[in-house]
This record gives sequence, C-alpha cells and structure tokens, in this order.
Amino acid sequence: MINVTKMNNMNITINSDLIETIEETPDTVITLTTGKKLLVKESRQEIVNLVKLYKKELFSRYINDKEYS
Repeated sequence: MINVTKMNNMNITINSDLIETIEETPDTVITLTTGKKLLVKESRQEIVNLVKLYKKELFSRYINDKEYS
C-alpha cells in the first residue's frame, strides 16, 4: 500500500499491486488493473520509489520473520 495525493489535495492509499501503468501527461495518471484511473500530484518517479520502498519493507519483514522461526 502506498499513499498518494489526488489533485484536490485528498490523500489516499492504494494497493501498489494493482498499478498497471503510470503516465505523465504532464499530470500523473495511475491506471489500475481494474481500469480505474487516478490523477495524482506525485511524479511517476516518486510513485515508482514509493512502490520500491514498500516492497523492500515487506520483503525485509518476511526475511526477518524467517530468521526467527
């Protein structure tokens, strides 16, 4: 899950696994696998970085849990 800001300054949390594409047109449009499109303030690169950080956090928790099992 990542937090993004819609153009009306509303903060929302989206499931990063549902992101199909991210386009800058010049505004950033996130298209989900459901077909829904979200117009957000963050740049494409910021969203990519948020997803990477989230995935890294998830995998590090998984690895830590395995070490203590």
